[in-house]
Amino acid sequence: MPDDSKLRPRATIHSPEAKDKQPPLESSPMSQSPTATIRTSNSSVLPPWLRRIPLGSGIIHDIRSRAPYYVSDWTDAWNYRVVPAIVLIFFANVLPGIAFSLDLIETTQQYGVSEVLLSSFMAAFVFSVFGAQPLCIAGVTGPITVLNKTIYDIIERQPNPPNYLQFIGWVYLWGAILHWITAALNWCNFLKYVTLFSCDTFGFYVSWVYLQYGVQVITRQFPSTSLNDSASTLDGAFVGIILALLMLVTSFVFRTLSQSAYFHRHVRRFFADYGMPIALVATSGMAYWGRFNTANPTTLPIGKAFEPANGRDWLVRFWQLDGKWVGIAFPFGFVLWVLFFFDHNVSSLMAQGTAFPLRKPPGFHYDFFLLGITTFIAGLLGLPAPNGLIPQAPIHTTSLLVMGYAQKKDAEDVEEQPRNLSVASDKLPAQSHQTQGAAVDHGEEGLHRTRSYLEPDPTQARDGDGNGRRHEVAVAVVEQRVSNLAQGALCLVLLTGPFLHVLNLIPRGVLAGLFWYMGADALQGNGITRKILYFFLDKALTPADEPLRNVRKSRILLFVMVQLAGFGATMAVTQTIAAIGFPVIILLLVPLRTLVVPRLPFTAVELTILDGPTASPFTMASVGG
Repeated sequence: MPDDSKLRPRATIHSPEAKDKQPPLESSPMSQSPTATIRTSNSSVLPPWLRRIPLGSGIIHDIRSRAPYYVSDWTDAWNYRVVPAIVLIFFANVLPGIAFSLDLIETTQQYGVSEVLLSSFMAAFVFSVFGAQPLCIAGVTGPITVLNKTIYDIIERQPNPPNYLQFIGWVYLWGAILHWITAALNWCNFLKYVTLFSCDTFGFYVSWVYLQYGVQVITRQFPSTSLNDSASTLDGAFVGIILALLMLVTSFVFRTLSQSAYFHRHVRRFFADYGMPIALVATSGMAYWGRFNTANPTTLPIGKAFEPANGRDWLVRFWQLDGKWVGIAFPFGFVLWVLFFFDHNVSSLMAQGTAFPLRKPPGFHYDFFLLGITTFIAGLLGLPAPNGLIPQAPIHTTSLLVMGYAQKKDAEDVEEQPRNLSVASDKLPAQSHQTQGAAVDHGEEGLHRTRSYLEPDPTQARDGDGNGRRHEVAVAVVEQRVSNLAQGALCLVLLTGPFLHVLNLIPRGVLAGLFWYMGADALQGNGITRKILYFFLDKALTPADEPLRNVRKSRILLFVMVQLAGFGATMAVTQTIAAIGFPVIILLLVPLRTLVVPRLPFTAVELTILDGPTASPFTMASVGG
């Protein structure tokens, strides 16, 4: 195992101001190579307005910034933290992806488990081998299944509906083209306006989607005469509910023990790393014990190994679609682009949040270009399009944290910082609270996020060291590509016959419990939830260094109400036929925060505490933030 000191973040400061002082590409000294001469002479025939657009400069900058670290991305994987990260993300990615797709599979009859697994493998392979942000986990999400199902419902209402997969192929192609244009024109710089306001609202929505899908998985197990489902039984449905609750409770028991003072620190670390996978395997085994087995609970559907649904060809000949449907597919492709622009980039931001001491640069423009490639391949093969996953992406980075003990002076500084916040905030503008790496975070949100990410500190506490939890901090992240690639490779292994049989043994009730656990866990750490719970705290027991003490309760309530309004609008739209437009509502959260919220009766100090940047300046420098 390598020395953790090699993983410590570098002291180099990457600030937006330093980036602005760098000479632009056009002012760089002209190369004397023939290739550069030809390129310069050809650019003179372009219109002046087009020459002023730095086409592809963001992609080139991302590649140049990340390329020196490519070899170390593989060699740094020689660390034990990679092993639990692979196990945790594999279960947290593939099983929810399959469960999300159950409704799409049963409704459209055009997808199967093979398509979901192959989509997850493709995303993992592309972003782990070629991507600039390998910590971001991509796969099949709930929003894309909602979008695909809504498209199916719309076109099937037409008198002469087109072939669904061919139509989706054109939707994905239009979306891919918009992805490439976005990356080439550096539109990912728009992310510098994304703050915790938008991320918390979207994360709150995703958490409730997980809870909702858990309920949906349970209700679909009850026998229905309209569906002519002879496989479902009433006893099996009730057993599914028991298994779901058992999965939920067992997972939280392991998590609670990992954060407690019980057992040896190595045991607590084991609970933190493998508690959820153990709960899933044990709960699945309960379905085949005693009378539970006779109830015959519903399990996951499977197909043949490496074969698509309905025995179709893997290649979707979308170019054979009638011309009129090609134009109709463009608006749907635009909505897909809106969804992926926000969902994937926010996942990348959260995977590289302020609580993580990262030392390797990001690459938003280049990765969004790669996302266009995976979207096009998904349409070509008839797969659900993958993109960044919430909450799996930040969970992946959290599982790779290397914990350590701060020096005495550093620990005193960390303790002293919150006490000085109320005094210093009066002298600082709204945008002045910035940090480097994982130092003391920004305002209330950053402080609580750091506490939540570092909550399993007792797992590293030495025997007899009562203050171990208090002073332990994240000193590094094992930034590498192997964990992402390995969990994707395991998805490909599941496509083989023997492992598909094992997959078929997992009851759907266990997946419902997994949905509830991941949704409840994400809600517990969400900024909206913490602000709501603040109103119920006993003032006498509220810490004196609580930043929200410096904000009027009426302003906290107003800020939360605006976030809940955005959440409610998104959730309401997804329950109607207008669900096709829910990505637009999600994207509107950014201008709402930038243009509307500052006009509400908040002071600069209050907004500084209530909101903050999603990632550190080191990460945001990639998008000009």
